[in-house]
Amino acid sequence: MRSSMKYIFLCLFCLFIGTESKYGYVTWVGNKAEITVSDYYADIPDVHVAKATFSNEVNNTGWAFLELHTSGDSSDEQQAYAAGYLEGFLTRDLIWMHWQNVLKGYCYNKTDVCGLIEEFVDKNEAYIASMVAQHPHDAYWYQMKLYYIQLEGLAIGYNEATSDPYQLLTIRDIIWINMLGDLDELAFALTMPPETPEGMLFPEHCSGLVKLLPDLSDLYVSQVTWNSYQSMLRFQKMYVLKYRTAPGSGEFIPGYKMSMSSYPAFVQSTDDFYVISSGLVAAETTIGNSNRSLFRHVHPVGQVLEYARAMVANRLAKSGAEWVRLFRKHNSGTYNNQWYIVDYKKFKPRSAKEPGVVKPGLLWLIEQLPGYTEAADLTSELRRTTYFPSYNIAYFPRVFNLSGGPVRVATFGDWFGYATNPRARIFKEKQVQLRDTQPASAT
Repeated sequence: MRSSMKYIFLCLFCLFIGTESKYGYVTWVGNKAEITVSDYYADIPDVHVAKATFSNEVNNTGWAFLELHTSGDSSDEQQAYAAGYLEGFLTRDLIWMHWQNVLKGYCYNKTDVCGLIEEFVDKNEAYIASMVAQHPHDAYWYQMKLYYIQLEGLAIGYNEATSDPYQLLTIRDIIWINMLGDLDELAFALTMPPETPEGMLFPEHCSGLVKLLPDLSDLYVSQVTWNSYQSMLRFQKMYVLKYRTAPGSGEFIPGYKMSMSSYPAFVQSTDDFYVISSGLVAAETTIGNSNRSLFRHVHPVGQVLEYARAMVANRLAKSGAEWVRLFRKHNSGTYNNQWYIVDYKKFKPRSAKEPGVVKPGLLWLIEQLPGYTEAADLTSELRRTTYFPSYNIAYFPRVFNLSGGPVRVATFGDWFGYATNPRARIFKEKQVQLRDTQPASAT
């Protein structure tokens, strides 16, 4: 892994230094997970299923921090459950606050919509469970199973730490909060109201940039998210999960270590921004879909919601091409994003003795709509222009047209054109000033 990626991983650990942290670990006694919390890291025994460091610095920095490790000596199922259980227990207070902020009132005055969503999730979970049962040795469905075990563990750990019965949450509650990215488009697909909600037309809440320095001395990947005040509780998380790729395999998943920006109760990013031990950096900006007719492709059977597909791709993929192949399986057509995947293994920075090297496959792009995905290796384009910007507008002309891009431009003007959007112009003008990471936030 290149030095710049190592630096990002180390930064998460460094943020714990000088803060008051809580340390927890899970051991397995008989058929039950047992948790212990301490003020001292030294209290964590050598033999454990999972261990974690948690620091709530929201009132100081705006962020909380969680670093969670599992032991490869334990079964994958025990690791997944213990990882969720420990996170749910340690971060209980922030989970409840975030639930209150973003989801508690979601179904007020729209119980019919939420009933349809519940029915959809019931069928979708049954479909996923059937696929897991039918394909017990398939790596994709095995990782999907572990993902849902982690969610289950989080709900149980949260409730174990909760004394007020009013604040108890079900496993389904935790699933709802994790599918927040998918939720609005799913609700729209199930109800098809006569007018497209404004949020579907203007899904702008993130920007991203891949910048290759012209002399090939370095390669930067960034993503920034903005949101409403109700989403102000933020987490920086690192998961180090020693899962095998499949049952009976002696090989750990390529993405066993993952650093991500996230939120309480989420076991994925949802921003999304991931730095992964496979050498990949995966990030996205939302392009949305305002073409009503496409939502007929959204079904509970045969599809997997985006939040789960992304995490399975993160864990199994060794390359950008493989990430794309895994992600586009079982496309749900919800949380429709433009994902850019950078493979640092394909980049060798220039040194005093050797020129820099950029190999094909360094930058992959995939865009998703209901019933359609499009992907390409954009490494040659990155090499030519030295940058790739992402700003909530589809790059591929077919995706732009299918998602209603021309209608938005005709109705609202150049703001919604791919090349004429203000952020497109800002990126084009400012990216040439980037020579290191220091001025990136100031340009």
